[in-house]
Amino acid sequence: MHKSGLTLASRLVDTLPTGRSGLFNPWKDHCPHDAEGNGPEARLRRLASHLDCEPEFILTGEAPGYQGCRYSGIAFTSERLLGEGAIPRIPAPSGRLSTRRLPFSEPSATIVWKTLYRLGIAERTILWNAMQLHPHRRDELWSNRTPTPEEIRLGEPALRMLIETFPKAKIVAVGKKAEGLLGEMGIRVTGSVRHPANGGATEFSNGLQALI
Repeated sequence: MHKSGLTLASRLVDTLPTGRSGLFNPWKDHCPHDAEGNGPEARLRRLASHLDCEPEFILTGEAPGYQGCRYSGIAFTSERLLGEGAIPRIPAPSGRLSTRRLPFSEPSATIVWKTLYRLGIAERTILWNAMQLHPHRRDELWSNRTPTPEEIRLGEPALRMLIETFPKAKIVAVGKKAEGLLGEMGIRVTGSVRHPANGGATEFSNGLQALI
């Protein structure tokens, strides 16, 4: 990992608040279900490695989920995929990321990476979210909820910084919510694709192929 990747990751994360009720910052906050060796620092290092490229595409989702980015530190990426060594530039971790009996596996993450490899763009794609904090119900860490408009605005500075860092990258919105958020921010996207969840895998794959 080059120093540039770590510098960018740190700058992006420094725009985000920490310690907010119902919002988890993967790169600053500790989770009681983190496995030993997987805390904010480990997630920041993985994010830095992920960003350490010259991307042709930036795929942008809505927000992190508890089965994926909360423990991996990378959008659309799960503990299981990292454990399999399936993510470019990131060596498989030596231990677990969460204390859950089985590693978390997020269906959307699996579909996204399978598609990126099939299309030959896995090495040239960065995955990100319009809002980068994990929104969860206050009484349940392992839950996802729709972020409020106020919460969504918390992610705007980092998103703009990422896009300005890679001006040649094509911005692709993944799902209607991400498309709407990017539109509200006045960010021009190359295109938008169906979110792979809830039976959208084929449409997502075909949509991304059409953009390429």
